[in-house]
Amino acid sequence: MHIITLTSDWNENDYYVASLKGKLLSSCPEARIVDINHRVKPFNSAQAAFVVRNSYPNFPDNTIHIIAVNSEPEAGGQILAARMNNQYFLCADNGILGLLGGPEPEIVVKLAYSAKQHLASFISLSIFAEVACKLAKGAPLTELGTPTNSYNKQTPLRPTIEDQTITGSIIHIDSYQNAITNISKELFDRVGNGRKFEIYVQSKHYMINRISNKYNETPPGELLALFNAVNLLEIAIRNGNAAGLLKLNTSSTIRVEFKEL
Repeated sequence: MHIITLTSDWNENDYYVASLKGKLLSSCPEARIVDINHRVKPFNSAQAAFVVRNSYPNFPDNTIHIIAVNSEPEAGGQILAARMNNQYFLCADNGILGLLGGPEPEIVVKLAYSAKQHLASFISLSIFAEVACKLAKGAPLTELGTPTNSYNKQTPLRPTIEDQTITGSIIHIDSYQNAITNISKELFDRVGNGRKFEIYVQSKHYMINRISNKYNETPPGELLALFNAVNLLEIAIRNGNAAGLLKLNTSSTIRVEFKEL
């Protein structure tokens, strides 16, 4: 039994999720379908990649991930299937594959599809469902398309290091309105080397000088920083709405300044 995951920007109020699940269950009833997220912002490839990137390592080998965000390719654009870290990913050539980060895919193929499938506006239903079921039944990628190394290899936004400072960006606002940055614990520890520090949020407006281990170490309503479950620096307000109150979004900058010894 194969697992097929679904990530989309459809919202559960439409018929799209149900249609795709119905098609998958009709074509490969033995598959187990798991929803990752259907509330990605419309056409937001970076958010979709962030969600999948931090979800898929917890799935077993040979899981098939359908990423139905910004999935209708431009004229002449490619629809891709890839194998990476012993799992499969189906998406349009819109940068998501590169934004997943990690090692280079073991193989990427440009999916073959009929003119009728290409003209369909519901690519996930007309192409991804069929490909996912073929993979679930054991078809190798090379039978489903043409291997390619020519695809959008956009990479995740990385923080910069200058002198004693790390300048990072908020890359995701979660459902609690916590602001997740691209500053990893590994980078923070390596550059900081145990030194004291100050974290500046929204320029000099807000400052944090300690890392919490848990949210409840801080009194309700107070600003805090911690490394979350995926080891990224997160800015939060205990029992509050950090992104809303501090006017943070995915273009906001976070700066960590380390002190001289």
